[in-house]
Amino acid sequence: MKTIAIDFETANEQRGSACSVGLAWIEEGRVTRVEERLIRPRDMRFSGMNIAIHGIRPEHVEDASEFPEVMDEFEEDFRGATMIAHNAAFDFSVWRASLDLYRQSYPELTYLCSLKMAQRIWPHFLSHRLNLIAEHLGLRFVHHNAAEDAAVCAAAAIEMARAVKADAVYAIPSLIGMKPGRLTAQAYEPCTCRKG
Repeated sequence: MKTIAIDFETANEQRGSACSVGLAWIEEGRVTRVEERLIRPRDMRFSGMNIAIHGIRPEHVEDASEFPEVMDEFEEDFRGATMIAHNAAFDFSVWRASLDLYRQSYPELTYLCSLKMAQRIWPHFLSHRLNLIAEHLGLRFVHHNAAEDAAVCAAAAIEMARAVKADAVYAIPSLIGMKPGRLTAQAYEPCTCRKG
């Protein structure tokens, strides 16, 4: 069973304006591969606020591929994988909006939200933002770099699996009352946690 952490950065307030994607593969309790790709948004409109967050400017992506070509590179990796993102509602809305923009069908996959998992597993943390979880775990990274965010999401998920004695990251949901999200060609189901 493959597990891949994913993180998107966007050029502006539109969810379909992905300008970079980071991916981190989890195998046998460790991060084995990290990739980042810049993405040229269709309309190339960058907001100052988004640039201030991630530092990506129009000139950085002018020679990059657009969303479909970038994501097609990883199509085989995604097949049958469990995906994970920190605040998955955001990252999966970016993925869906970008696919919608290019009139492409959704891939078939299951996904988890490491933010919801952290809130359930580490309720005593004052905040469950990715940078503060990284600090708690002693992980150093450049926040809002898609590859580094994905790698820290993956590392945090591995620590959460250890915390609940799960055999693997994809086994965490059944131990904490989480229903994994689903993306299918026809539909989208959010990742949810039982109350209590």
